[in-house]
Amino acid sequence: MKSFRSLVCCLSLLLVDLAQSYDLHDPSYILGQSYSQRRNNGVPYRTLNPAATDSQCRSRPLDLVFIIDSSRSVRPGEFEKVKIFLADMVDTLDVGPDATRVAVVNYASTVKIEFLLKHHLSKDTIKQAINRIEPLAAGTMTGMAIKKAMDEAFTEKSGARPKSKNISKVAIIVTDGRPQDQVEEVSAAARATGIEIYAVGVDRADMRSLKLMASNPLEDHVFYVETYGVIEKLTSKFRATLCEVKVEIIQDPCMCEARLAFQRQTQTSIQDLNAKLAAVTRKVEQMENTLGRM
Repeated sequence: MKSFRSLVCCLSLLLVDLAQSYDLHDPSYILGQSYSQRRNNGVPYRTLNPAATDSQCRSRPLDLVFIIDSSRSVRPGEFEKVKIFLADMVDTLDVGPDATRVAVVNYASTVKIEFLLKHHLSKDTIKQAINRIEPLAAGTMTGMAIKKAMDEAFTEKSGARPKSKNISKVAIIVTDGRPQDQVEEVSAAARATGIEIYAVGVDRADMRSLKLMASNPLEDHVFYVETYGVIEKLTSKFRATLCEVKVEIIQDPCMCEARLAFQRQTQTSIQDLNAKLAAVTRKVEQMENTLGRM
C-alpha cells in the first residue's frame, strides 16, 4: 500500500510539473515551449516574413549580362518572345547605378554587344534598348559569345563594378541549338573569373552543351523549356533565384515544423496521462473505500 501511494504521489507531481507549461483542461491550447526553444532562452527563430517576401522582395545587386542566340533557327516571332522574356526579367530587378546593371550580348555566326552595363541605368531605357535589338541570323557561335562577354561586357571599363564592391557577376545564356564552336574551356575560364552562368535551353537545345556552360550545381543553373512560347515561365524562377529575400525576426505563432510536431506529440501524451490519472484516481478511491470499511 505504501509503494502504491508513492506511485500516485509521483504521478501527481509529474502532472503538476506539466501543468506549469500546459493547460490540461484544453490540450489543444499549448502554452509550453519545446526543448529547443527553452534551450534558446525564448529567443525567436529567424524566419521568413511572407509579407515582406511577396511585397518587398528586391534583387540583390548584380552585373547581369544576357547572352542571346539569334541564329537562323530562331524564327522572328520566337526572337520577339525572347525580347519579351528579357523585358519581363528587367521588371523583376532592382535596377540602378548602385543596384543591378544590365547588358545584352547578341550572337549567331557573329557576336554583337547590343549595350553595355554602363549604358542604361533605368528599367525604361533598358527595355527600350531591348526592343530595338534585331536578330543576326546564320550560325550559333556560343563559345565566341561567352568569350566576348567575359573579355568586354564584364569589364570595369564597360560598367562592371570592381571586385572590392563584391557585386555578383551573372550571365544568362538563352539558346535553342547546338554550339558550332567549343564552349567547355571558355565557359570554365569565365566561371574562373567569378562569372556565374545560367544556361537556358529551348526546344532543340543540346543539353550536354548547356551543362558544360553552366555553373554548379547544375540543377540550379540549367533550365529547359519546350518552346519560346512558354519561356516567360522562367521569369518567376529567376526572380526567386536572383531575389534578395529579406529575413526578419518575427514571432511566428507556430514557430517551426519541429514545434508543431512537438505540440501534436504532447497533446497525445497529455490526453493519455489524463486518462491514466483518472483510472488511477478511481482505483485509489476504491481502495480507500475498501480500507475504510475494514
